[in-house]
Amino acid sequence: MASRAAPRTSALRRWLVWTAGFLAFPIAGLAGTGVAGRVDDPVAAVLGGTVTGLVVGVGQTLAGLGRLDIRRWAPATGTGMGLGLLLGAGTVGYGTSLGELGLMGALTGLLLGPAQALALPPGTRLRWAWAAAMPVLWAAGWTATTLGGIAVDEQFTVFGAYGAVTFSALSGLLLLVLLPDRPGADPTTAPAPLPSAASAPSGDRA
Repeated sequence: MASRAAPRTSALRRWLVWTAGFLAFPIAGLAGTGVAGRVDDPVAAVLGGTVTGLVVGVGQTLAGLGRLDIRRWAPATGTGMGLGLLLGAGTVGYGTSLGELGLMGALTGLLLGPAQALALPPGTRLRWAWAAAMPVLWAAGWTATTLGGIAVDEQFTVFGAYGAVTFSALSGLLLLVLLPDRPGADPTTAPAPLPSAASAPSGDRA
């Protein structure tokens, strides 16, 4: 019974810490807005998105408890979000209605997802499931923020706390499925069997 409970406790802990990483999003939003201002033109979108993505990437690396490599994840998140926000915000004409922000989020995730999928560590199960999920989860983040009454008309680079909690909780569940339990472990490779007494060299036998 205890041996079964331990992996469940470990998984719950990893999910809770990843979800608590939502705190990186408002900090990242402040950094992006501080550098680029409102997302109301292409330069602001790509610059603000890149800065925001870098901070989010660092925060997610810390919340990943060693499962993500900051040298790969943070630049991938910054690049993907910068280009994604440029595409998404430009497509909706920098609008801030519920539908416009949902579409902007989906398009942001469309470019962010593959960038992050490539940055996932070796041994990741079905890494492209992460890329496929990002448009949906990023749209959900903006939808939750808008419905929560946040002043989205100020044209932020990333969704607020409501959206960040929603995104982090859902993406954390996906991460539990995709990543191995231990940093660097390859879930497709079974551990090598221990040598038995019958196979040991004759000189080692008593």
